[in-house]
Amino acid sequence: MDEERGIGTVAYRAVLLAAGLLLFGILFHELVTLLLAILITVILAIALSTVAERLQRRQVPRAIGALIALVVGVGLIVGLFAVVIPSFVEQTNEFVEEVPAYIDDLSDQVGDLTGAQPGEIGDRVQKFTQRYTENPGLLIGPLASIGLGLAGVLAALVLILITAYYMAINPEPLIDGVRRLVPPAYRPRADHIMRRLRSSWVGWMQGVAADMVVSGVLLYIGLSLVGLDFAIFFAVLAALLVVIPYFGAIAGGIPPVLFAFTESPGKALLVMGIYVLVQQVEGNLTIPLVMSRTVKLHPAVIAVGVVVVGQLFGLLGLIVAVPILSLVVILVEELWVHPMEEADRLDEPGPMGVPPSSEVVEVVEVVETAPSAGNT
Repeated sequence: MDEERGIGTVAYRAVLLAAGLLLFGILFHELVTLLLAILITVILAIALSTVAERLQRRQVPRAIGALIALVVGVGLIVGLFAVVIPSFVEQTNEFVEEVPAYIDDLSDQVGDLTGAQPGEIGDRVQKFTQRYTENPGLLIGPLASIGLGLAGVLAALVLILITAYYMAINPEPLIDGVRRLVPPAYRPRADHIMRRLRSSWVGWMQGVAADMVVSGVLLYIGLSLVGLDFAIFFAVLAALLVVIPYFGAIAGGIPPVLFAFTESPGKALLVMGIYVLVQQVEGNLTIPLVMSRTVKLHPAVIAVGVVVVGQLFGLLGLIVAVPILSLVVILVEELWVHPMEEADRLDEPGPMGVPPSSEVVEVVEVVETAPSAGNT
């Protein structure tokens, strides 16, 4: 009877565990966008707060300093788009209009290299696109959702900026609220964790901004020198994809290489060489000097972590993949690795073969049992 009752208890707990995991998975899937929005808001608030603190040392009120940072940041982005977007849109329209001719040229080039007839390549492309022509909902559905969701995205972005601004003006209540969730004995460690996260995320933002500028400028110069059309289009595309570590550079280099291949294999090799060279500058100069000193993540951790974050949080999560990875690494170090190392260090034998903790206890006992000066 007792054995059957034990088996029933184990089965009951297993069912509860499975139900709990299923509920957690459903909630995580539903709340993932909200969690990412909160993370992005906090990161922007940290950036505004950093500028506001620096201006506050110059006797500028914190609210005005945060507002200046917000206006300047938005103004720089709008100004950059105002300078780049006209040429970007013009080249994009030209590129779209000439896509059919480029596909024909690319088919001819592939046919010359593989020995396949252009007609065979066309048949393969036709079979690939046939399922969309036979079922337009597959194509129209996502486009419609993007169009309908654009207003929601803009509204969410405005809400994120406003919330980040007010968080930057007065962050103390939020910080105190987080500290109160931690037992008093561990609040100094919680403050240390928040300082590390702040430093890491600020360094990441500085690194991304510098990387975008350096990569975009170098690619535009290189693509212009080799005479590739739509150089500004490809350079801006690659600069925006820099926010996705490693994989963004690869994704940004594929379209210009294929486009150059429609003209000649030699130009495609030149374009590939330019992207490889810029990626080497990024990986060996920009990221180590600007980003790695503050983020302190191994390249292998970033490469594998980006894939995991993309699977868990989707495309939007890739934009903040590095902050998510730094959050996980810092929490693991501060809540598990460092306490474990401290415990091992306390248990190590001292000079006389006695653990330091035991030495302290013995010293305290000797002091307590020693006769006082008045009794001698």
